[in-house]
Amino acid sequence: MNYSDTDEQIKGFKSAINRCKRIVGFTGAGISTESDIPDYRSKGGIWDKFKPVYFEEFLSDEKKRFLYWQRKQELWESIRNAIPNKGHMFFKGLYDERKLIGLVTQNIDGLHEKSGLPKDIMVNLHGTNLEVICLTCGFILPSEEVLDDLDLEQGVPLCQKCGGLLKPNTISFGQSLREEDLDKARTLSLSCDLMIVVGSTLVVQPAASFPLIAKKNGALLVIISLSETPLDNDADYVFHQKMGDFLNRI
Repeated sequence: MNYSDTDEQIKGFKSAINRCKRIVGFTGAGISTESDIPDYRSKGGIWDKFKPVYFEEFLSDEKKRFLYWQRKQELWESIRNAIPNKGHMFFKGLYDERKLIGLVTQNIDGLHEKSGLPKDIMVNLHGTNLEVICLTCGFILPSEEVLDDLDLEQGVPLCQKCGGLLKPNTISFGQSLREEDLDKARTLSLSCDLMIVVGSTLVVQPAASFPLIAKKNGALLVIISLSETPLDNDADYVFHQKMGDFLNRI
């Protein structure tokens, strides 16, 4: 494991990129802060401003449901207008070179999809703000069809097909992750020869377990993050930098 951001370590990282053929990306909030997407958990982040609405509250409490949609509406313009940055385009470049076999993200901003990564190689562990889903019939529609003209004075939005509750297709507090997403992330972790972690503190489980699964299965592990992580000692290369600054160096 290499802590120092020396030219030798960067040379080693480049060599790993060149020789590996089955690369998987793993990203957290840190990759998107450079696109002005706020980090939810840090000081000054969303949860400093808003107390989260739990999934059961959304289902059972009309006032909480209204509050949830009110917050989504307030944040929608910044989500809709956010643009992928160098970090997102780095993974798109690996995909274009036919090296990236999958990308697992904890983010719900949809910026990897906006960068051009196809949906079938993505694992959105916590869902995506770019979609709205009916909790009754499972119908999915683009978020702009709901949020662009949302008038909460008429009540919270309901499914036009069955009348069920609509909700952004994200995992709320108290809501279980989708088993099929966990299975796909596990399969990718066991299939890669290199996993590149960007912008994650690797403390939220079960998401944080996937880089370790990859490493234990013989893959190289690279971590690029401003903060230290519990897996720094297990990684082959660790760079404590913003992704944009790191890419400028390489």
